[in-house]
Amino acid sequence: MATGSATARGQRQARRAANSKAVAAAARAGFVARGVLYALIGVLSLRIAFSGGSGQADRGGAVAEIAEKPFGTALLWLLGAALAGMALWRLSEAAFGQAGPDGNKPGKRATAAGRCLFYGFVAYSVLSYAAGDEGSGGGSSDRRSQDVTAKALDWPGGQWIVGTAGAAVTAAGLWIAVRALRRRFEKHLRTAEMSRRTRHVVSAFGVFGGTARGIVFATAGGFAITASVEHRPGRAKGVDNTLRTFADTPAGPWLLALIATGLIAFGVFSCANARWRDV
Repeated sequence: MATGSATARGQRQARRAANSKAVAAAARAGFVARGVLYALIGVLSLRIAFSGGSGQADRGGAVAEIAEKPFGTALLWLLGAALAGMALWRLSEAAFGQAGPDGNKPGKRATAAGRCLFYGFVAYSVLSYAAGDEGSGGGSSDRRSQDVTAKALDWPGGQWIVGTAGAAVTAAGLWIAVRALRRRFEKHLRTAEMSRRTRHVVSAFGVFGGTARGIVFATAGGFAITASVEHRPGRAKGVDNTLRTFADTPAGPWLLALIATGLIAFGVFSCANARWRDV
């Protein structure tokens, strides 16, 4: 009995901690950090579209860009800590459910667990870069994608594994884009606290930004599928080369500029989530 009572008391304390103002503040800081990264990736993509720059339009490029600024290392520590806060919040959602009437569904909690792992990895890579490991957060997403694809293709059934992973990323990208177009994000926002003008602006940024983000994910997944079918690791592309591919279409740099602007819009939308998201 005593053991059961102690366990129940521990669970209640953990739930209260998960719903605390500290975890909410960590989540909001995480949204700002995510917004900064996406906005910087968008800016770097615009630079490539119009000047053909050799910069790296991915998370590594964004981290390197911050590091070059005054107090860059300190900013990276803050960014990494904020992303760790996002991972902590997602962990609390996985353990105790999300806000909203359907937040306790197993699928929602599993998705939160996956996001926790993702943001935990991103936070670790940024903090490692801040600590001096420039091969971590600043590494090329293209090189990593090709290295991972090459290793996976050497495994038994490697083509199926890579193809399935690519299909999953493509499906995730399409899911992100469709949810953005359907404005499913609005149910997580405290829209009643917004003015009518603010609500329309935030919604527009969410639709445009979320759609652009989804297109990038879906396109990257398509390249992974191609790499599996052709058994050529070099066909896999990270975020940087995926974005550059848009400039190689008949629309030229204007399509890349459109996607880049969408990523900046998503960065702004993410910062709006820091203000109005129901956490």
